[in-house]
Amino acid sequence: MKPSLLILAAGMGNRYGGLKQLDEVGPNGETVMDYSVFDAKRADFQKIVFVIRKDFAAEFEKKILIKYVNQINVDYVFQDINDVPEGCRFDTKREKPWGTGHAVMVAEKAINTPFAVINADDFYGYDAFCVTSEYLQKEQYSHGKYSMVGYIINNTLSESGFVSRGVCHVGENSILADITERTKIEKRNNSISYIDHGGTAITIPDNSIVSMNFWGFTTDYFAFSKKLFADFLNKNSNNSDAEFYIPFAVNSLINSRQAEVKVLQTTAKWFGITYPQDKIQTVSNIKRLIENGDYPHKIL
Repeated sequence: MKPSLLILAAGMGNRYGGLKQLDEVGPNGETVMDYSVFDAKRADFQKIVFVIRKDFAAEFEKKILIKYVNQINVDYVFQDINDVPEGCRFDTKREKPWGTGHAVMVAEKAINTPFAVINADDFYGYDAFCVTSEYLQKEQYSHGKYSMVGYIINNTLSESGFVSRGVCHVGENSILADITERTKIEKRNNSISYIDHGGTAITIPDNSIVSMNFWGFTTDYFAFSKKLFADFLNKNSNNSDAEFYIPFAVNSLINSRQAEVKVLQTTAKWFGITYPQDKIQTVSNIKRLIENGDYPHKIL
């Protein structure tokens, strides 16, 4: 059974200042998402599902969806803060989305195969899709056998400002032991560090493995995440800033021994757009990949 790809495209990109998911970075107006879909197709993924917001559905269909309808099976779902498990309650004045873990959860109705999860605005590289597709097809009948593509933190920073990353502790046989979300990461005085809750800069080794939100799951993950999200809501129903992230769900499943996550190695190089200035480097990187023959000049 060939896997599906879930693309998280509901975020506005506050630091970027606009809908960076629709930004043109390729020589023919391609978006980063276009390259992800292209890579997924040639890595044997059979369906693409997008998580989007209702308020830009029309623009999404006009600019994005129409490009893929004759190339691969595509679908989309909405991330809505009102989409919560039956019986759960929360502050009705809340406007902020529930986070990446919730975005995955709402896609259950559109996915019935093992699936990968990626961000819309990150360029992961063809090999990352290959190793994930291979793993998902090998473990398609397993339960709780998940995966994550690991990247070296030094290769995932922005020269334009700080970033947030899931810093990983990887155990024997490349099994993920835990993942901790760190914020305000950047190079300071020739070393990489994050800012803790007390405002202190804590150094992170240059070769640390981080998650860039490239996950692989079997469909049993939906039931797990729904239960974990219900527990999360019970504890945070009145917290307008609380978000349910994928690493939170993954850590819970690892700690309860309900799942294990294989950290997949890849030869691919990650790059992405966090700040407006990052677009220039992204355009340059894609141009270089085309010149090296890694991608054709026209992918659509």
